[in-house]
Amino acid sequence: MPIRQITIIGTGLIGGSLALAFKKHKFAGPIVGCDHEPALKRAAVAGVIDASQVRPSQAILGSQLVVLATPVLSIIDLIDRLGPALPAGTLLTDVGSTKADILARAQAVFGKNVAARFLGGHPMAGKEQSGVEFADPDLFQGATWFVTPVAGQKIYEGRSGEYLGWLEKIGGHIAAIDAEEHDKLCAWISHLPQMVSTALAASLVEEYGAEAPLVEAGGRALREMTRISSSPYSWWRDVAFTNKRNLEDALGKLEQHLAHIRDNLATRELAAEFEQAHQLRKGQPKAQKTQNPPRP
Repeated sequence: MPIRQITIIGTGLIGGSLALAFKKHKFAGPIVGCDHEPALKRAAVAGVIDASQVRPSQAILGSQLVVLATPVLSIIDLIDRLGPALPAGTLLTDVGSTKADILARAQAVFGKNVAARFLGGHPMAGKEQSGVEFADPDLFQGATWFVTPVAGQKIYEGRSGEYLGWLEKIGGHIAAIDAEEHDKLCAWISHLPQMVSTALAASLVEEYGAEAPLVEAGGRALREMTRISSSPYSWWRDVAFTNKRNLEDALGKLEQHLAHIRDNLATRELAAEFEQAHQLRKGQPKAQKTQNPPRP
């Protein structure tokens, strides 16, 4: 039986964008949203969802696909609460920014059936703004969509294969990766940049005050470096908590480079740092222009 109804728990930026993307690419069935009442009202007004339900246990009824689009710790809690109640033919998936703790909980809940019941996912797409008001059906165009299968899981078969087909329709590039490796990689390519942006913006406020007109004066470089500093703490709190070890490691290594730069501002060692940094772009394929930075 194909996917005829989808439930999205969490109708914010990512959940709302996913619903709009499915609609844009001709998903014909109803999309049920589950969230707090005010968020559901905004999602309904925006045409994001076709039905709403504040209780997750009721929102999943009749759906063949359930997407958890909430902060990471909430995703873990929802797997616990919903997993035992899901019909055998329903696939549970998520969009969480860390994967090891989520996958461990899914394995504990579904046991030997986890491969048929759950597929962890993480789209590398987003905006610094949050909320369904900023939902965009084209948000995932060209974006990497990580999936973290368990050992032996045949992700392109059955319900998960159908789901991945839809993700490719909406523009996602599927990349399968081990959950632990995903968390280490994302600590460097997503979580660390967020913390750098946050630290820079906080330092500027401390030095010059919140009202100082710094961003325009600083030009493109400062705008790009601080753009994601306005990302919501509610998302990043859970990312930092569930990926603490990898993020601490990345931050520590970055601190070493910053200290080395600080101590060698007037020596040739500074040139060596620039030369090493330039290697990052050498041999890299030219990235397509995008308007949206990665989400957590």
